[in-house]
Amino acid sequence: MADATELCFTPATELAGRIRTKELSPVELLTAVLARMEALDPAIHAFITVDAERAMVAAREAEATLMHGGPLGPLHGIPVSIKDLEPVAGLRLTYGSKFFEDHVPHFDGVAVGRLRRAGAVVIGKTNTPAFGHKDMCDNLLMPATRNPWNLERTSGASSGGAAAAVAAGFGPLAHGSDGAGSIRIPSALCGVFGLKPSYGRVPHWPAADLWGARSHPGPLARTVRDAALMLGVMAGPDPRDPLSIDGPPEDYLAACDGGVRGLHVAWSPDLGYAPVDTEVRRRTAVAAHCFEELGCEVEEANPGWDHPGPWHAVIYRASIAGRLGPLADQRPEWIDHSLAQVIELGRAVTARELLDAQASRTRFYEQAMTFMAGYDLLLTPAMPCPAWSYQQPPAEIDGTPVQQVAGGRWPLMYPFNLTGWPAASVPCGFTAKGLPVGLQIVAPWHQDARCLRAAAAFEAVRPWALRRPPL
Repeated sequence: MADATELCFTPATELAGRIRTKELSPVELLTAVLARMEALDPAIHAFITVDAERAMVAAREAEATLMHGGPLGPLHGIPVSIKDLEPVAGLRLTYGSKFFEDHVPHFDGVAVGRLRRAGAVVIGKTNTPAFGHKDMCDNLLMPATRNPWNLERTSGASSGGAAAAVAAGFGPLAHGSDGAGSIRIPSALCGVFGLKPSYGRVPHWPAADLWGARSHPGPLARTVRDAALMLGVMAGPDPRDPLSIDGPPEDYLAACDGGVRGLHVAWSPDLGYAPVDTEVRRRTAVAAHCFEELGCEVEEANPGWDHPGPWHAVIYRASIAGRLGPLADQRPEWIDHSLAQVIELGRAVTARELLDAQASRTRFYEQAMTFMAGYDLLLTPAMPCPAWSYQQPPAEIDGTPVQQVAGGRWPLMYPFNLTGWPAASVPCGFTAKGLPVGLQIVAPWHQDARCLRAAAAFEAVRPWALRRPPL
């Protein structure tokens, strides 16, 4: 029998191979993951709902299929967690809100359905702030999710439970979603790999606004190839999402091979306007110049585009107010203080301001396209600071005040939700206090394979997955 802790930190690609050769039982794997969750999650709070009983039924079914020579999917018997903004048939879906505390949907979302058909075993729902509205993982339903590297720090959010679960060894793969950095923020803060694919690469259904073109479902994992494996399962068009990319997904696992020699890479430590902590700036600069070792031409560059913050805030706040304002009117005591602030600001947005903001988004995309025409990749720090207290965001970074209202606090992140381009956070080191630092890798329009290949090339020379949190 394999060592249980080692199983919990073994890559999904290796686990899948061992299951296929009958060296490893899906039941043995799930038992190890559930035992680790039971022992450690009372301190981390990564999961809002654990589905241990149904997961064990699924693992036994996976084992029976294996033993009888049945068809095996690419994730056969692999434990996967699902962010609690995504429906799983028969499993509680709270959206991190008391309004849905006891809500149980009868259907799977697109991503979940594809994961289950690929053989994945759903182990539960990971924590998220109410309706995924902010970058810290607290809500009115449960204790805040903590960072496995330091339990006094935040995991980030809104896929905070997902990132904490992967970092802590609660399964190798986690589903997340990213509307303004919500995969990359917690990935950077928790020291795991997170990919926001191209908009539409993974269909976003169900969704309150199918035409908003902001939220990207995607994978979180400890290794790039694990995320590529998961993306290959989730990707592909679906008519229920009218903006899903109408073309077959690539072989993202194969795309991780080949290296990046000859690519022209832009390195921007701040996009020309973002405050960045000195230690983070130094460590990400070293990581960026590692691409020279990989055979790239690396050039420090200021994109020179307009700061999208003011008009991004208009779009974000108006959307939140329009969707959630009626709930706030019904039961204001069930609305988090941070969410109430966003709703109030969103209600003050005029129609003219919203139309102007949408026009500004178009102009911004044109500026971004002009800049990226000269490069194959863009590198930036992922987060401008390491994980902060789980109780309060930082007041300032590098002497510059940080916006205290939730939503769009981190201007290195949300520009690439506005363009829809693929962007990933790769672990690239630790601060003097032992907190993870992430490097953001951005690729142009629909170049998901290039983004993954670049991340895999970096991982090959600066591996991170063997270092584990002190739990």
